[in-house]
Amino acid sequence: MPALPAPRRTLAVVAALPLLALTACGYGSQARVDTERPVAGAAKVDGLDSVRIGYFGNLTHATALVGRQQKLFQKELGGTRARFATFNAGPSEIEALNSGSIDIGWIGPSPAINGYLKGRGENLRIISGSASGGVKLVVNPKKIKSVGDVKGKRIATPQLGNTQDVALLNWISGQGWKVDAQSGRGDVSVVRTDNKITPDAYRSGSIDGAWVPEPTASKLVAEGGKVLLDESDLWPDKKFVITNVVVSQTFLKEHPKAVEAVLRASVKANRWIAAEPERARAAANAQLAADTGKLLPAAVLDPAWRSIRVTDDPLAATLRTEADNAVKAGLLEKPDLRGIYDLGPLNRVLKAEGEPAVDDAGLGTR
Repeated sequence: MPALPAPRRTLAVVAALPLLALTACGYGSQARVDTERPVAGAAKVDGLDSVRIGYFGNLTHATALVGRQQKLFQKELGGTRARFATFNAGPSEIEALNSGSIDIGWIGPSPAINGYLKGRGENLRIISGSASGGVKLVVNPKKIKSVGDVKGKRIATPQLGNTQDVALLNWISGQGWKVDAQSGRGDVSVVRTDNKITPDAYRSGSIDGAWVPEPTASKLVAEGGKVLLDESDLWPDKKFVITNVVVSQTFLKEHPKAVEAVLRASVKANRWIAAEPERARAAANAQLAADTGKLLPAAVLDPAWRSIRVTDDPLAATLRTEADNAVKAGLLEKPDLRGIYDLGPLNRVLKAEGEPAVDDAGLGTR
């Protein structure tokens, strides 16, 4: 096991939070559980009756949405039943993983980091990437016409210390402006607002813009907002992690074939999304409707879908950068993330599929 922060340092990291509490897009805590029907006559993987998979009902979890809607997970698991739990917030999904209520989950980088630190490096591993992009700064064009106009305005993020909050604070610092990270007060007023009410806050005029993930960004555009900045433009090659796949370390150790079965489904889902984007978009929206009870309208769905890139690569170097940005913002003591990744199972799947291996940027198990 790689070196971990000393207990006092780890507690200091956790105490510095509510940092890294939410995934890229999500709110609330209630999980909904559904079960698929096993493939008739197929053998159980690792002798398991079921594998419990968690994800969010959001477009940044497109791999999970499409994989489920197309029954790719169940096909790979064969006689082992695929059970799904949908979540609205990262903390509740991490709690479910820690309690054994789920085995594998799609989740954003911030709660993955927070969960790993809280568990002292013993509870989870990141085993795959899933999505990049899908985050934008959307503003009221009547009040903000250029980057300089953001100074003095009220800009929303989903939560103190979440992935978008850290990104906005880092961007503000890059403009030479000052903001107190905890209070959100300064040259820009950072207003922490749940994604579910951000469009209402924008409509009422209580915020002047928001740094938010999809589909919230496209909902704001539908309300008359303008995209001032796509966060992808701030990253090398326009790539940064927005969704990972994590697994319980216990489950990974005891059921490696089941983990690889889920990862095969993930890789196949991403391949199908890339090959059939229109059909995949419809499949994702159909699963969203099943999960949330409501289809996204085309005016929101289409631009949101175009801004997200699915990927098997966890883009590990960008996870390190996101953590470094949180440290610079004063929201996190410098963490030791070595060991957060175990990409061995994914790379075996990719090799079997004729795809190149992916890298852990020095943050993998040894």
